Amino acid sequence: MVRPPVSVHVTRRESDPVPNRLIAMLAPRERQRFLTHCEPVRLAFAQPIAEPGDRIREVWFPTGSFISLIRPIDGNAGLEVGLVGDEGMVGYPVMLGVEVSPLKALVQGEGPALRMQVPQFRRALASSPTLRDAVQRYVYVSLCQLAQTAACTRFHMLEPRLARWLLMTQDRAHADDFHVTQEFLAGMLGVRRVGVTKAAMSLQNGGLIRYHRGDIEILDRAGLKAVSCGCYAVDRATYARTME
Repeated sequence: MVRPPVSVHVTRRESDPVPNRLIAMLAPRERQRFLTHCEPVRLAFAQPIAEPGDRIREVWFPTGSFISLIRPIDGNAGLEVGLVGDEGMVGYPVMLGVEVSPLKALVQGEGPALRMQVPQFRRALASSPTLRDAVQRYVYVSLCQLAQTAACTRFHMLEPRLARWLLMTQDRAHADDFHVTQEFLAGMLGVRRVGVTKAAMSLQNGGLIRYHRGDIEILDRAGLKAVSCGCYAVDRATYARTME
């Protein structure tokens, strides 16, 4: 069973909640109507909100949190194949007529989100061409991200992949510092903890980040972009071209 959202102490730095960019595409009156059917919740770090094979009963719109999409492999922890923040949503397969979750959704950055029951979401889609168009385009962006991550994991070295992951996380955290354990990070990247340690120390020695006991601070974003593989820029360009 998926645990319900719980109130937690937020350890990462937060400013005012960032509105979800999909919802922000709606006209003011339509947006307000949509929000009346959303429940504000606070998500806890490492909280599962979906499991593979479970029926999708609700959709999630992060507003100040972010969520990893993970594909378990042979009963193991699995690999992160997507990352969702305020630019998107979790649960979009229901738009395609699919009621079962193909991936595990695990909270990576604790904070606020909006939750909507699936029947209400479907009614909103049916009544709003703007929402339907935005979600359809976001589905395309998500599929591109899945494909890009698969290629990145297969062909790129760990240090550039870690740099990409840090940039993606910074974008969604809207902060220069956040907390993540080595074990969690190793699972997301599909490597051993010792590999994460070496890659993080290399980035730290280069003056790009500060890393201590799971606390990560981005010191040089431009330098991190230079070290990152090209997949980060591809993801950003795909979103901008499709959604903006």
